[in-house]
Amino acid sequence: MTSLTRTPSGKLRARGIGLTFAGTPGPNNTITDVPGVTVGYETLIEGDSVRTGVTAILPRPKQDLATSVFAGCHSLNGNGELTGSHWIEEAGCCDGPITITNTHALGTCRDASIQWLVTHLGVSGWALPVAGETYDGTLNDINGFHIKPHHVFAAIDQARDGPIDEGSVGGGTGMICYGFKGGSGTASRALTLANTAVTLGVFVQANFGLTSQLTIAGIPVGQHLAKAHEDPERGSIIAVVATDAPLLPHQLKRLTRRVGLGMGRSGAISGHGSGDLFLAFSTANKTAHQNGDQLSNMQFIPDALLDPLFEAVIQAVDEAILNAMVANEPMTGFKGARVEALPIKQVLNLMARS
Repeated sequence: MTSLTRTPSGKLRARGIGLTFAGTPGPNNTITDVPGVTVGYETLIEGDSVRTGVTAILPRPKQDLATSVFAGCHSLNGNGELTGSHWIEEAGCCDGPITITNTHALGTCRDASIQWLVTHLGVSGWALPVAGETYDGTLNDINGFHIKPHHVFAAIDQARDGPIDEGSVGGGTGMICYGFKGGSGTASRALTLANTAVTLGVFVQANFGLTSQLTIAGIPVGQHLAKAHEDPERGSIIAVVATDAPLLPHQLKRLTRRVGLGMGRSGAISGHGSGDLFLAFSTANKTAHQNGDQLSNMQFIPDALLDPLFEAVIQAVDEAILNAMVANEPMTGFKGARVEALPIKQVLNLMARS
């Protein structure tokens, strides 16, 4: 098996259990297929109550993190937080590490990202790094405030390219998706636009949905897996879309609006209490962000050619969510709470009978 079917730690991915998806994945089917993009995790599993962590996504190599990338963001349902989003809406760019964690560690991650920039890159002005969150308080003692700055530094320092782990790692450690163990998931698509080969990658922290809503390849498997009574949905998702396609901020915002369509493929409705927040960035046009008094030049793909990228977002989001669930295992945590992993054999049997 290859990185398309297994994670570096050996867990099966969605393709590894025989699920098929439209589109052509990148070499590892991860957000790190986008050149220059790296991902790092710091995972905290301690005692009976600590089930949390930090994910760091670096849009550029560490030495270039202070150089902005064009960006866009979108809130499908706003019960959550994505720091720096007001500036992204205003200026169409962001810089620094992108971190994802639990709801009550958001500020720690944001502040620690600034500390890292000051310490390692000598940033002396101001910084508004992006930090996102979802709630892990069922499995994790979220009010224990276990995430400290050194955990954030570790996630950033450990960022790597190539295959990356999925499931209960990093910020996704304590997350639940469609009633089963969720967390960190990723996927990518390789395509050609304007006679240029480009890559689009997606990373999700999946923490949403009711079991009865779960749909795989158009088959409503969750209706056969759900308990007689389900509590109202209280979950969320953070999605980060990366591409080396030369896109302008308004085009990147258009990509983020397609994330919800990818969620819908797996059955999500983006409920009232959900925090479904999305970010997209492009690693292209690096020199466009240099300060100076001269006109800047940049490339961009015409709007009329964006449809394949829209489709790639939808495909990759759907697959990333399922990867987060498949590459997982049961977890017991805070106050004895237990969340089972997706019952893969039962799911495959249901799909075979449909």
